[in-house]
Amino acid sequence: MKQLSSGQIRQMYLDFFQEKGHTIEPSASLIPVDDPTLLWINSGVATMKKYFDGSVVPKNPRMTSSQKSIRTNDIENVGKTPRHHTLFEMLGNFSVGDYFKKEAITWAYELLTSPKWFGWDPDKLYMTVYPKDKDAKMYWEKVGVAPDHIIEIEDNFWDIGQGPSGPDSEIFYDRGKDFDNLAPDDPENYPGGENDRWLEVWNIVFSQFNHTPQDTYEPLPRKNIDTGMGLERVVSIFQHARTNFETDLFLPMIRKTEELSDNKKYDTNKKDNEAFRIIADHARAITVAIGDGALPSNVGRGYVIRRLIRRAIVNGQRLGINEAFLYKLVPVVGQTLESYYPDVLKQKDYIAKVVRSEEDRFNETLTDGLKLFNQVVKDAKANHQTTIDGPTAFKLYDTYGFPVELTEEEANDAGLSVDKPGFEVEMQKQKDRARKARSGAKSMGVQRDLLIEIKDPSEYVGYDTLDVDHAELLEIVENEKLVDHSKGGSVEVIFDRTPFYAEMGGQVADRGVVLDEEGDKVADVVDVQHAPNGQNLHTLKTQEPLEKGKTYHLIVDKLFHSRVEKNHTATHLLDQSLRNVLGGHTQQAGSLVEPNYLRFDFNHFGQVTDEDLQKVEDMVNRQIFNEIDVNTVVTDPKTGKKMGAIALFSEKYGDKVRVVSIGDFSVEFCGGTHVNNTRDIGLFKIVSESGVGAGVRRIEAVTAKDAFKLLNDHEKELKQIAGDLKVTQIKDTPKRVDQLLGEIKDLTQKQQSLEAKLAGQQAQNVFADKKTAGKYSIITGIIKDAGMDQLRQLADTWRSKHLSDVLVLGTGSGDKANLIVAVADEQIKAGIKAGDLIKSIAGNIKGGGGGRPNMAQAGGKDPAGLDKAMSAAVDWLANK
Repeated sequence: MKQLSSGQIRQMYLDFFQEKGHTIEPSASLIPVDDPTLLWINSGVATMKKYFDGSVVPKNPRMTSSQKSIRTNDIENVGKTPRHHTLFEMLGNFSVGDYFKKEAITWAYELLTSPKWFGWDPDKLYMTVYPKDKDAKMYWEKVGVAPDHIIEIEDNFWDIGQGPSGPDSEIFYDRGKDFDNLAPDDPENYPGGENDRWLEVWNIVFSQFNHTPQDTYEPLPRKNIDTGMGLERVVSIFQHARTNFETDLFLPMIRKTEELSDNKKYDTNKKDNEAFRIIADHARAITVAIGDGALPSNVGRGYVIRRLIRRAIVNGQRLGINEAFLYKLVPVVGQTLESYYPDVLKQKDYIAKVVRSEEDRFNETLTDGLKLFNQVVKDAKANHQTTIDGPTAFKLYDTYGFPVELTEEEANDAGLSVDKPGFEVEMQKQKDRARKARSGAKSMGVQRDLLIEIKDPSEYVGYDTLDVDHAELLEIVENEKLVDHSKGGSVEVIFDRTPFYAEMGGQVADRGVVLDEEGDKVADVVDVQHAPNGQNLHTLKTQEPLEKGKTYHLIVDKLFHSRVEKNHTATHLLDQSLRNVLGGHTQQAGSLVEPNYLRFDFNHFGQVTDEDLQKVEDMVNRQIFNEIDVNTVVTDPKTGKKMGAIALFSEKYGDKVRVVSIGDFSVEFCGGTHVNNTRDIGLFKIVSESGVGAGVRRIEAVTAKDAFKLLNDHEKELKQIAGDLKVTQIKDTPKRVDQLLGEIKDLTQKQQSLEAKLAGQQAQNVFADKKTAGKYSIITGIIKDAGMDQLRQLADTWRSKHLSDVLVLGTGSGDKANLIVAVADEQIKAGIKAGDLIKSIAGNIKGGGGGRPNMAQAGGKDPAGLDKAMSAAVDWLANK
């Protein structure tokens, strides 16, 4: 067999299909764009949905790609099995309404067996087919596959719900008897079964049905091909590796981990092997994901990143690595992927910084987790329990990053077991919550065949003019039918020429009117989108019937258009200013350009300081005041990149692109409309900055008239404040505010001192009234005109003087009530816990609370219930 690196194998696959007329599509970002059904890009076809459901017609119906993907639904298996990964690459070839089974099967066999390409032994290949798919079986036999190497399996039908579906054919490679892990008569010992010998390397899906909303399967107007070949698996075959981890995709990280470990070696024992594999896998995933803009957090994608980092750290400790180390693997990952993903290595310093910060953060959390675990063990033994319950094990896993296996090991060392079924119940609840959060949209739409068939050429001329006369009406879509005459109401139309911009890249569509040749208005343009074949599809609210073939006068709302242009050019200035101030790692994560404001989302690790925000705003305004010309050049993507143009992960660029340059300050690929000179923007003002997701920040801003109005409003507010403060000049307002804050601080301190004295005087009477409750002593009392600070101080005094076993104090004012409970250390050992008592009595003040075994507090909204709370505390203690 050929000796090939992973980079050579990837490129060979792409080159093969390029020779077959396919366009090589670049790997998209792991972060899905406009797809709420996915947390991550999880397959090659995930980036092709718009082509398969017909919302967009590709320039070339034949495409191929190597798509980086993430799946974490079975993360617990990573490291334990030879082939489970979180990050993986899916090689694929796709046909959208072009070739079908014959070509897909013929080419697959050629790639796998031809000496020019993979050159695998045909006798080692086995194919599975859907029993009813006689064509697939026939084509496999025609290319030379022996009948006994073709297995019919009922499950070979690809269906993810509504949208394209169909039978599939899986290809398996026989790794030989050395890989036999089952008895000869085991029902899973066959190509397609759960075994180690026959390795699935490729799946070819023949999308030939529409799974309709009515749950029927109708023939697709255009049949599609969707295939997926796992790069990691194929590399393991070429490199004679028993698992995917002994390949050039993972071994560099494993060797680096060996260097960092406590003299551990990858080939020592199975337990250590698992730790090495988990670290290598997770290092790859977090490095690439952070490079694509994901950041650690407690929700969504950020939670996945945080979980992977923590899982890797815990496994590092298993190898004797007790300091931050994962960030050191980032450049190693970058080197393994450099041939196809050079941006990963270019961002290594930024990615390592993020990982290191998260490692340091988790090491603190891990210490807290160990404290909780030790307390759990202590409590279990004190209560003569032999098991750590499922919810507690899940809390250790979910909050502190303890894999359940680690909890089990530590528990076993302490003579305890873990309620694993209970843990799984909690785990399933979390998965259900995550699934529910993403279930609001369809995974892939049913093909809308009508628009796909519209192929009339239509020219957008809005870059040069906003007024077009004699535009011919080419198509009218009314009630999902092509008609020659509209009846009125809402219709979709295509003209041969149009000045109306179709919504794209965050810039909203133009608005305007349609006039007939006599100059009378016949319709309002309320929206413009791109049809599947690229034409501008206008949504009209008609006042008069329209007729196909007639010519009309199209006029864009110039004021609306101009205000949008100002905001769009401002987003380019903002984008570059953020890079200059915060660092080159910032990437655009979305934008919205409306006529009255702009919204710009960007990836950034940490909050943006007020100082940096001011620097950004000042930098944008400098470009505006410098009156820089805005120039646009139409060229090819390669030339555009040489010009320094910034490209977005979320955008796919054709043979021709528009490069928008604002002097030497900003150069970007952009198909939107812009002002001629930055002075046209007038003024730029940031309205707000906030976090909107894991590592994603959002700036909202205004320009021109809206910015002037914002400043005017701020001035009015300042004048009002100055008047209220009796300040004659606005500039003196900050000084007056400082004076008032100082006075307030003095008064607050005096008030707290008086409250403490009053509380102390009342406490003397309260502390003298000690009651007996069963075998315990308790002091209860209601302190007037006090706050929680005073109650805590009294509790400290009580504890220092050892006045009773338990203390319960309360205070109330208006509709607010507070309780505090303190328990002596000796009684905690006897099972009396402040948290249990506070929960028992807090309902009396219509509130709730909690705390530590020795001190707990509660808040409520019914001071009238304080007396009942005191009585309830005595009763609770008496029954212990």
